[in-house]
Amino acid sequence: MSASRVEPQRPKSAPNGAGDSPILRPDMDALALESRRRWLIGLSLFALYVIWGSTYLAIKISLTGYAPFAMGAIRMVGAGVVLLAWLKLRGTPWPTAMQWRNCAIAGVLLLCFGNGLVGYAELTVSSSLAAVAVAAMPLYAAFFAGLTGQWPARRDAYGLALGFTGVVLLNLGGELRASPLGALALVAAPMAWAYGSVWSRGRDLPDPWMNTALQMVIGGIAQGLVSLALGEAWPESPPWQATAALAYLAVFGSLVAFTAYLYLLRTVRPALATSYAYVNPPVAVLLGVLLAGESVGGFEIAAMVVVVAGVAVILRNRT
Repeated sequence: MSASRVEPQRPKSAPNGAGDSPILRPDMDALALESRRRWLIGLSLFALYVIWGSTYLAIKISLTGYAPFAMGAIRMVGAGVVLLAWLKLRGTPWPTAMQWRNCAIAGVLLLCFGNGLVGYAELTVSSSLAAVAVAAMPLYAAFFAGLTGQWPARRDAYGLALGFTGVVLLNLGGELRASPLGALALVAAPMAWAYGSVWSRGRDLPDPWMNTALQMVIGGIAQGLVSLALGEAWPESPPWQATAALAYLAVFGSLVAFTAYLYLLRTVRPALATSYAYVNPPVAVLLGVLLAGESVGGFEIAAMVVVVAGVAVILRNRT
């Protein structure tokens, strides 16, 4: 029947322009969609730059009322359950057994150790310093990728050398030398996140939304187990500032910013989507100094510049 269907003839444009609207409407719709896309990209970048940059200070504030791994457990499980419920309402299917396994391993590496150790470190170091240390994550990711046979190109190697020089400078600063456990946690945290990211490449995982939800739930449960193993106290009446910071981390740091990150990964080139790696440290340092009265020494400033430069070299070479 479709072969015998007669298509209606498109009306010709009138000389006075009255017939132009059917022809121009698709262009107008395309312009509106492009404008909307630009706004969404701008808002998503703002979320990654500012919200993720502010999470280091929010963690520091939440630690005034919550132990680090207990705080991480509440944050991740709460955000993950909300996202999981939304996905199930939309009819998203449950993952396979292998996908559950892979999500569990990635969630423990990224969110239990990668995120949880940052909170543990901030018990003894400033939020500004924590952000500078975590900025080295892409350097460790490039190194672990090399161990799997994907060794970086020569220009990437320059970025690695430059970035790791910044890590050495950072550990020579007085604040980290005075807090050896904090320094160790700030080395282990980005390494765990980087290894989890490299390990998960090519694995059988569910769609990005389900993957994020399951990793948050499983990583949060793992943080809860660590909290129990360490004997952390779960507060009965924490200060409202700590609870507000924890709610901010769960809603904006996890749900909003992760959603923005997933959108950017699907929409823009990878170099732009991952540019938060060298924007977050200056944002975190600025917020720590202005809002929390933190002080940043010369070694820390020099280390931040060198680490960010090394990360920028690696990311630009992957454009």
